[in-house]
Amino acid sequence: MIFEEHKQKDEAEIKRVIERGVEAIRAKDLDGVMSMYAPELVSFDIVPPLQYVGTDAYRKQWREVFSSFPGPINYEIVNLSITVGDDVAFAHSFNRLSATMDNGQKVGNWLRWTACFRKIDGKWLIAHMQASVPVDMATGQAVLNLKP
Repeated sequence: MIFEEHKQKDEAEIKRVIERGVEAIRAKDLDGVMSMYAPELVSFDIVPPLQYVGTDAYRKQWREVFSSFPGPINYEIVNLSITVGDDVAFAHSFNRLSATMDNGQKVGNWLRWTACFRKIDGKWLIAHMQASVPVDMATGQAVLNLKP
């Protein structure tokens, strides 16, 4: 019984980390976004390069994202699932960032998101993150019109 209560508490804490991250993205709060990540973060994001290693590299990417959208940013998460162990957990969901780029192009496709968390000094942080979109293998093109 105590183990289940502990798992539920950790799951709630991870959900709060994710929710604070969503709020930070919407507010374009770079420090708030970066507070989710472990220093040794490895991220496989939907934009090049193939990977970002460490929070310094990923901070630069988020700075570029925020500067690309002069207006408001909306961020949604659906079908969030969290699985918790003692000091490692993972989450997956469908996420969508919606905004208008500085060139007038609107973005807002859904992507697949997976995050691996580690409990470091009593705090749940994202140590690995991957975002992806499906690809039509016949054309080699990303399929951006799918919805959860």
